[in-house]
Amino acid sequence: MSHDHLRLPLETEVKLYVPNLDAVAQRIVAAGGELTHPRTFERNVRYDTPEGALSARRIVLRLRQDERVRLTYKDAATLTQGALSRVELEVTLDDFATMDAILQRLGFVPSVRYEKYRTTYRLDAVEIMLDEMPFGHFVEIEGPLEAIKAAQVTLGLAERTRLPLSYLGLFEHVKAALALDVHDLTFANFADVRVPPSLFERLGDAL
Repeated sequence: MSHDHLRLPLETEVKLYVPNLDAVAQRIVAAGGELTHPRTFERNVRYDTPEGALSARRIVLRLRQDERVRLTYKDAATLTQGALSRVELEVTLDDFATMDAILQRLGFVPSVRYEKYRTTYRLDAVEIMLDEMPFGHFVEIEGPLEAIKAAQVTLGLAERTRLPLSYLGLFEHVKAALALDVHDLTFANFADVRVPPSLFERLGDAL
């Protein structure tokens, strides 16, 4: 059966640089939002062909472990009003190491590893992720575009510039700006690195 006859799930989200995540969490709760997943450590591995064929097509193939193990595929994203939209397909698995072995047996190789702490809330029609990355703190809001806009207003984030980049895209920006010679986006690699907030604020203006 051709997938052209299926309705594929479409993810729409915005990413905002917000240093004070505690204040955002308080506003979410005050607005009636609820905590759906407490602060959890994530490890992620992105895969590609040895020639980089997936990256060249802006396709994401990712294996993630937090309280679950998930394999995710994402199509190339489109940008509308600072929001990224793309088809996202995901399955839950039992074993990270076995799936990693399967992918590598199929010819894919780990291209980059990255870490974060994520706390997730639900507010009306949107899901709100408070992300602690090795290089800074961010808020992701996912849902229908109009609901995302409404949530930004409710949370006092309407003036924050939407960053139409993935975390790995931001990682490349940080590495270039600070001349960092690191391959993976881990907390250990950023333990002694100070990333100025202006780096993301200027990036937002440029985009």
